Amino acid sequence: MAVAPAFDDQQPVPNHVAIIMDGNGRWARARGLPRIAGHKQGAEAVRSTVRSCKDIGISYLTIYAFSSENWKRPASEVDDLMGLLRLYIRREIASLGREGVRIRFIGNRSRLDSDINRLIVEAEENTKDNTGLNFTVAINYGGRQEILDAVRAFADDVRAGSHAPEDISEPLLESYLQSQELPDPDLIIRTSGEQRISNFLLWQSAYTEFVFTSILWPDFKHEHLEQAVQEYQRRERRYGGSGD
Repeated sequence: MAVAPAFDDQQPVPNHVAIIMDGNGRWARARGLPRIAGHKQGAEAVRSTVRSCKDIGISYLTIYAFSSENWKRPASEVDDLMGLLRLYIRREIASLGREGVRIRFIGNRSRLDSDINRLIVEAEENTKDNTGLNFTVAINYGGRQEILDAVRAFADDVRAGSHAPEDISEPLLESYLQSQELPDPDLIIRTSGEQRISNFLLWQSAYTEFVFTSILWPDFKHEHLEQAVQEYQRRERRYGGSGD
């Protein structure tokens, strides 16, 4: 017999959920394992979360896989993460593509190895016509850098004569962001008990609802996503207006 969802399936679910996946290292340390073991288990949590989003009816999922600040980690850990990324793109993302998932990547690709960039381009190209879940992976991503890049690109167009300085507006600047094809996130979830945004989707999250959970990312399951959706449904989204 099917188990009733924790959330109200008669109420709207968030259209776009973004996740700051935190706690892989702590998960591994608590078990006496190397950090890469936590990252591998975290990749399994990504797999199940993608499928949970499809089951719940969420249309967009964005995950914070590797921030622009993560390069500060020990070189051995960065190498392990990049190796895991290669494996994930080759195996899991190819499988998701066959299931109708459209895959995008945001972030600065210039620092990534050429083979990773090639895999990214192939994944985006091979899934561009898919009409299922829109799955975006943020790699070497930083929200401040994204905004700076957008402003610089607009300035270049002003110099080229395509725009005048007074043309600038929120919709126009948004058209220069890497996330321009994505709706703003309705809900951002951060795992592991930390309560900060960590330079993730700064522009896009102006009116996003946040849910913080103490669950470490490798332990994040379908029921935890349902609980976050349930909490989202309790919120009254006023976008700066009055709720009275």
